Amino acid sequence: MTATEHVILVDENDKPTGTAEKLAAHQQNLRHRAFSVFVFRNGPLPELLLQQRADDKYHSAGLWTNTCCSHPRPNEDIVQAGQRRLREEMGISLPLHSLGWFHYIAHFENGLVENEIDHVLIGTMDDKPFAINRDEVKDYRWVTVADLKKELEMHPERFTPWLAEALGVVEKNIS
Repeated sequence: MTATEHVILVDENDKPTGTAEKLAAHQQNLRHRAFSVFVFRNGPLPELLLQQRADDKYHSAGLWTNTCCSHPRPNEDIVQAGQRRLREEMGISLPLHSLGWFHYIAHFENGLVENEIDHVLIGTMDDKPFAINRDEVKDYRWVTVADLKKELEMHPERFTPWLAEALGVVEKNIS
């Protein structure tokens, strides 16, 4: 995270109210726009691509989460932002579409806060190779939604705080 990155501040209806430096927004508990990308692999039992966040992330380091997540830049379309970060983090280029959004707040031990309106984006890919960015991603794996839900129930501490709710948006829209 560089000091020059900015996030879009939003009201409770996801209407922009300004911008803030990314770290300051997380230090000051400012509500801002984010996105969570879910990529599924075609098959008889579609599998979701999860990533394990790199160990030096500013929060949730080493935790498992959806395919990728981040923040759109000021004046950047949410779907285009998701496609950009999917390429940057996972080396994957594919169309995404939005399933909606939810609001959550998560407090971290280091004093940072995620106060986000999180847009859930989804895409599908064939079983083709891709190359992860090791600065962003420690590891990855494919998992069925049923298996992920079991893991989330048994070991929630292994996952990011937004994953379960974002997965709920996916399930509501694809079932």
